[in-house]
Amino acid sequence: MDSKLNVLLVCDFDSLHSDAQKAVYSEFYQFSYGPIYYMVNDHAATEDIIQEAFWKVIRKIPSEMSNETQFKTWLRVVVKNMTYNYLRKHKKIRNEVNDESVFIDNSTKYATSSDHLQNEVEAKVMAETISAYLHELKPELRVLIELRWHQQLSYKEIAASLDTDENTVRHKLYRAREAIKKRFRKDWGDPR
Repeated sequence: MDSKLNVLLVCDFDSLHSDAQKAVYSEFYQFSYGPIYYMVNDHAATEDIIQEAFWKVIRKIPSEMSNETQFKTWLRVVVKNMTYNYLRKHKKIRNEVNDESVFIDNSTKYATSSDHLQNEVEAKVMAETISAYLHELKPELRVLIELRWHQQLSYKEIAASLDTDENTVRHKLYRAREAIKKRFRKDWGDPR
């Protein structure tokens, strides 16, 4: 255990000498600055998130943490979640999600300029959220969404493969989209 952060696994932060506390915080700062800044692209916000994340880390280290790898993985999760929370709280205008195209192409590449970085992170979080909502749908609706957006079949092709009519397919897909939109608006707020 050569990392100064690992001191947190064996003793309480408050009991450390002030020089040791500074060293631990400095290493945490270096550990988390790059990933956070990459997502928020704002130095002041990055420092705020680092301070909040550090506070959470020193107060809530799980007692079952036993090794350096586990600990660093947990630290990354804390940093990522604190950053996502910051982005959700401080996003003034949410992007409108187009429910017709959100599932069509998962390999879309986003511009990496600083202006688009925050949008890229939020789009990724939104995609993960929508994916979670899909898993909560009834299996028959999930199959329809899979056929329509992932396999890009037409309504007619879906109807033929499921031995049903096009209107039934349209109606069920509409219900699935509305269920996802309703849940999304409930969790993320209505952007209008």
